[in-house]
Amino acid sequence: MNCSPDARVCFAPGDRMRKPQNRVLLPAFLCCWFLLASIFAAAQNPQPQPASTAAAPVENKQPEAQQASAEITSHDQPATFRVNVKLVVVRVVVRDAQGHTVGNLHKEDFQVFDRGKPQVITQFEVEQPGDLTAKARQAAAEENSNSAIPGEPLTTPKDPGAVPERFIAYLFDDVHIAFGDLAMVRKAAERHFATLRPTDRAAIFTTSGQNNLDFTDDRAKLREALLHLLPRPISSGVSNCPDISYYQADLIFNKNDPQATSEALQEAVLCMPPAPGVSQTAIATMASQLVNMTTQQVLGAGGQESHVSLGVLKQVVQAVAHMPGQRSVVLVSPGFIAPQLEFEYNDIVDRAVRSQVVINALNARGLFTIMPPDPLYTATGESPPPPEKGLIVTAAALADEDLLAVLADGTGGIFFHNSNDLDEGFRRVAQAPEYSYVLAFSPPDLKLDGNFHPLKVKLKNPQKLTIQARRGYFAPKHFADPNEAAKQEIEEALYSQDELHALPVKLHTQFFKAGDDAAKLIVLAHVDVQRIHYRKADGRNNDVLTCVSAVFNRNGNFLQAMEKTVTMHWKDETLQSKLSPGITLRSSFDVKPGSYLVRLVVRDSEGQLMSAENGTVEIR
Repeated sequence: MNCSPDARVCFAPGDRMRKPQNRVLLPAFLCCWFLLASIFAAAQNPQPQPASTAAAPVENKQPEAQQASAEITSHDQPATFRVNVKLVVVRVVVRDAQGHTVGNLHKEDFQVFDRGKPQVITQFEVEQPGDLTAKARQAAAEENSNSAIPGEPLTTPKDPGAVPERFIAYLFDDVHIAFGDLAMVRKAAERHFATLRPTDRAAIFTTSGQNNLDFTDDRAKLREALLHLLPRPISSGVSNCPDISYYQADLIFNKNDPQATSEALQEAVLCMPPAPGVSQTAIATMASQLVNMTTQQVLGAGGQESHVSLGVLKQVVQAVAHMPGQRSVVLVSPGFIAPQLEFEYNDIVDRAVRSQVVINALNARGLFTIMPPDPLYTATGESPPPPEKGLIVTAAALADEDLLAVLADGTGGIFFHNSNDLDEGFRRVAQAPEYSYVLAFSPPDLKLDGNFHPLKVKLKNPQKLTIQARRGYFAPKHFADPNEAAKQEIEEALYSQDELHALPVKLHTQFFKAGDDAAKLIVLAHVDVQRIHYRKADGRNNDVLTCVSAVFNRNGNFLQAMEKTVTMHWKDETLQSKLSPGITLRSSFDVKPGSYLVRLVVRDSEGQLMSAENGTVEIR
């Protein structure tokens, strides 16, 4: 293939396209606008080019009245995406009696119930983490065995080395954790980080938002970040007498629980200083006022802590969803309740499942036990808390754990709890399940009311097998239009680690060095346009291709991206006699020497088909 260095679409006679390379994804924080290429030339009138370039089309500068006759054009548009949740996606992990995952089940083995009504499973996949490093090395070897593109001063990519394979975001809940628990967690985490593989990338985040560390393989930076972890509660200024937890405050104020209220009143009386001559009625009134004031304070602080923690978790899921490999989040927390935030944490589960992110949870409190009354009560002659306090504390601990279980079960993750062996806990939660199933269904007659729908996944033949799956979802309040749905499909494909081959598209990467500290990376998408299904109208073959390419560094951090929208109106003669070699869409990126990952996604509007391929490049 011959084309000028600034060409954007090349007709490629005799082009030898190379096989796709290693799988990668669009990396973290896809927050920029995708830039489009300049306007394409009319395919039927290629102009003569210099000797080093062949049939590269000239930029289309026809007046607007002649645009309708052009056979290929392009236009710019921002790449914005919205979530379409009409299709409900459920990740399921099945384990045997020994706790091992089961991977030999089929769609017919599962049943899904939405509000007790059986649903038709329309999509079914079995997922198993792949060895991305081996695939990258194989792809690089195949790339090295091919010749460079004729006419291009390009250097062939080399061995990509230790390509990132696994991305783990460790989210430490420093808002809720106690200092003693955090000290034990830090020591276990430091030992765990020493066991990470060269192909692992780890990041440290905190629910307080302080002392975060982006994905890295630098263990010294990971250890340093651990040393800066400290408890940072939001509710540090709330009175602790009476000692009312967020769980108990919710029972008192939102659920009108008589036992929780009675216990708090008894404890409030014990907190009040002696008042000789004050009537019991007055004491009860003051105790009630103290409980009411403390409850309001705890509800405000507890609600803010839960809201902040879930908000950070959502951001972490979004960040790791953009990373190019096996992706998981490890939530290290003593647990917390979120009684008014059901939609928020169900939305996190939905986003994680759609983005193939597993959330694992480790209860930082370890094996929970109720502490005996403070010896100060006896030393000062004060009365200990009422016996009902122990029951409420136990119930609160179980409620705190429930949210961790919901997040793990809903995304196919592991919830490690009721154990002080934190070394084993970190080892287990850092692993993704060997097998998981992704089921999807479209609820019939789904009302746009935003209401919660409980889900139940069953096996037709359980055989002593256990199931992890999400417990429900919220119905949308509106559906996305077709254009938004198409954008959402492209977004999901970009964030996926899977390769798709529904369209006749091949990815090719090359580069040339402009100097010791500068290089130009070329991403070529070769499209066999004769094998695309067109819509025939007015004697033309019509279709629109959206091509998105992205480049990011060895740690999966986003560098640059480009989106091209190509509108085709081929005449029959052109399509049949002039386009047998296909067309090549070209994107170029200015980079420095180093290791890079590439993701290419192409979608057509008529067939609504998708292709997605991955590549690795080492520029030395």
